[in-house]
Amino acid sequence: MAFSEIEKKNIRERLLANCEESWSTFGYKKTSVDELCQKAGISKGSFYLFFDSKEDLFCQVMIEVQERLIAIAKRTLTKTPTKHELAETLKLVFREYSSVPFLTETQSPDFVMFINRLSPEKLEELEEHGSYDIQDIIRESGLTYRIEEQKGLSALALIFRPMNANQQLPWDYLEVFDFTLDTLIEKIFE
Repeated sequence: MAFSEIEKKNIRERLLANCEESWSTFGYKKTSVDELCQKAGISKGSFYLFFDSKEDLFCQVMIEVQERLIAIAKRTLTKTPTKHELAETLKLVFREYSSVPFLTETQSPDFVMFINRLSPEKLEELEEHGSYDIQDIIRESGLTYRIEEQKGLSALALIFRPMNANQQLPWDYLEVFDFTLDTLIEKIFE
């Protein structure tokens, strides 16, 4: 079946959105190409007009999520942000990051299975897109450190590690994250 360019664009976007939703809900293994195609309104044979494989689709979803995180940072940081503006940007990035389970559960058997099925080229592509991180956002802010840079970056990296689903705090997790981030920002930067 021939699709117009607009149909191709819309179908591709639906496949990506449906994959991200299903992957977040059910995991890599339980997300089937058949179901994604059905939701997108195409046959399984048509799927291969858009992606080479299931892994290719999932890889593209990872890249799009990574790009979304970068876009949040670039959109919200001014050219010369204050430490408080940096904190607000990091809060937005964290909320998006922690809302995507497959980004935060990279040690799970499901995620490991996905990574193990990627070609060396796809792994390299993921690494290239995933190389921009919190440290880059902070460096680009141009803020002056009160403490050793590596110590500050390590403290911030520590709070960016989402909690396991079975870990609980006696207070709202995001409120505690915000409090901890605000406190660290005051201690780390001039």
